[in-house]
Amino acid sequence: MNTDATALTVHQTARPHGFPTAEHFAFVESAVPEPAPGTALVESLYWSVDPYHREMMDGDFALHAPLEGRTLGRVIASRTPALPEGEIVFHRRGWRTHAVVTPEEARRVARFDGVPLSAHLSILGGTGLTAYVGLTRVAELREGQDLFVSAAAGGVGTATGRLARLMGAGRIVGSAGTAAKAAHLTEHVGYDEVFDYHAGPTADLLAKAAPDGIDVYMDNVGGEHLEAAISSLRAYGRIVRIGTIAQYNATGAPYALRNLPDIVEKSLRMEGFLVANHRDVEEELYEFVVPHLQSGRVGLDETVVEGFEHIVDAFLGMLRGENRGKMIVRAATEA
Repeated sequence: MNTDATALTVHQTARPHGFPTAEHFAFVESAVPEPAPGTALVESLYWSVDPYHREMMDGDFALHAPLEGRTLGRVIASRTPALPEGEIVFHRRGWRTHAVVTPEEARRVARFDGVPLSAHLSILGGTGLTAYVGLTRVAELREGQDLFVSAAAGGVGTATGRLARLMGAGRIVGSAGTAAKAAHLTEHVGYDEVFDYHAGPTADLLAKAAPDGIDVYMDNVGGEHLEAAISSLRAYGRIVRIGTIAQYNATGAPYALRNLPDIVEKSLRMEGFLVANHRDVEEELYEFVVPHLQSGRVGLDETVVEGFEHIVDAFLGMLRGENRGKMIVRAATEA
């Protein structure tokens, strides 16, 4: 191990009010840590920045301490046979170039011929698992049913479109933040129609995109999108609550839904879930999607930012919607 090397860690320095800025973070330099008996030192190769990190900034992240995040890395020094040197592992001690982990905190990454490592942070990772669990376990999507997905150009949104198409969904409608993203989703990801939600009231745009209604709403946004979906859902429709991006940076009162009685009148079901409670579904996801990744039927929807020094920029850019698909940061050595 190079004893002259330094490690970089990102700390949160203050709680944001509204949209965070680079000033809410600091890069902290230190010596590369040494693994203690029973642990291993991992050099990070890929980092995930996710919408839920914004929620954690309000109190779950400790100030002036390393942050949590999904990470892929290579074991470079080990003092446990469970994590041999050279092994590629997944762990959650993200936002740092080097991490000391126990076998309980890290797991070996399954390698599939022809599938890039980064897929384990996008469609094969928590992002794809969120979409898969939402469609199969919560929505119980059946062939031919029509679907609406908000934030369709994000990591979960693109994975949802890809997986729903493989599952035989009927009409797949999405919303996105620009006309260019909307065009990309219909041309490359498998959506039938996507509208730019800045183009007018969401309820009107959704009614035009899905004039016959929808059976399932995959909700990454909340607020006005959720209200529009409730109005468009047919009887016995399902709402899968994944996230509430619309409120993460809001400083005022949350959006007040005006049509909640429709949930009763139309016998709708609304259910949320945490993907961490569904890790047992991971192998099923691999079996379902890996052959399609290998054949090229399913592409990877990833926006890759080079260099750990840009991880804060990548995170803020993701919150501004600058990504298509999953936002991933890649170590310069992996470029």
